[in-house]
Amino acid sequence: MTDQTSLPATAQPHPPKGTAAAARLTRRQKAAIVVRFLLNEGAEVPLGALPEDLQAVLTQQLGDMSLVDRQTLAQVVGEFVEELDGIGLAFPRGIAGALSVLDGRISPQTAARLRKEAGVREAGDPWDRIRALEIEELLPIFARESTEVAAVLLSKLDVTKAATLLGQMPGADAQRITYAVSRTSAVTPEAVDRIGLSLAAQLDATPERAFDEEAEARIGAILNYSAAMTRDSLLEGLEETDRDLADRVRAAIFTFADIPARLAALDVPKIIREIDQADLATALAHGAESQPDTVEHILGNLSRRMADQLREDMQDMGRVKPSVGEAAQTAIVGAIRRLEAAGELTLLSDGDEDA
Repeated sequence: MTDQTSLPATAQPHPPKGTAAAARLTRRQKAAIVVRFLLNEGAEVPLGALPEDLQAVLTQQLGDMSLVDRQTLAQVVGEFVEELDGIGLAFPRGIAGALSVLDGRISPQTAARLRKEAGVREAGDPWDRIRALEIEELLPIFARESTEVAAVLLSKLDVTKAATLLGQMPGADAQRITYAVSRTSAVTPEAVDRIGLSLAAQLDATPERAFDEEAEARIGAILNYSAAMTRDSLLEGLEETDRDLADRVRAAIFTFADIPARLAALDVPKIIREIDQADLATALAHGAESQPDTVEHILGNLSRRMADQLREDMQDMGRVKPSVGEAAQTAIVGAIRRLEAAGELTLLSDGDEDA
């Protein structure tokens, strides 16, 4: 019998063909195999999030690959899964990735400063941000940009918004920009991207506003709660200094005397539930002579029983001290403002008909 020599205990059989082939592949080739496999399985692979140079390298590698046997594919995919299982925590690369992770968690001022210092563009398509601007925010951009840039900007907007913008521009400007749109056929995608980045950078350069409301709205809100004598005196002085601002402040003010013109009849019962009846009677008694329209507007839109009760209370009070009456009227104005802020009622604008 021929002797059979057995393999030593430490010896191993030859590795499978796929294992040997996978060992000879570079990391780029393995990455190309994994990406091709995922795409073939219908997975959504966000390759656009990769840096452009890596996208180019991956595309070139995919173009250089040919056939891969099943064993090699299984080995490469297995290695990829093992690497994923071994990852405990991944951090973003560079300041751009860190800003993306911390978006909404650090202040906009800090994010803008870090982005500017590092020379990092804001993530995403700048045109998405520009298209989301309101008409009032877009008009100044059209006014200061060149005709060519304005034509590109107009072309990138929703057609409805673009039509509204043209309607609000001076006729000559609208015609000039509309004609320039016809000359944008040769504009390259790179040029459009640069214009979008430039416009977005200008938006980032706009200083953060400490106050959301305009100055006239803030002044008006303060004067709403001021005594009538103080309010009238301040408005008279403001008219001498800046008549235009005084007019805007007057439009922002809402007082007890404005109730008939601004508070819808159906909303009168809503405010009654927010006010102590004694304060209401005091406010009405104080305004019986000086603001009869307001008094009748409130009483005329209440139930007959409640209106009669308030009239009796007003008679019993007699003459009300001005300071007490104004305080009660201010309480009513404050209640109306609170309901408006909560969305439970809408004050009518000038020219609106009382509902």
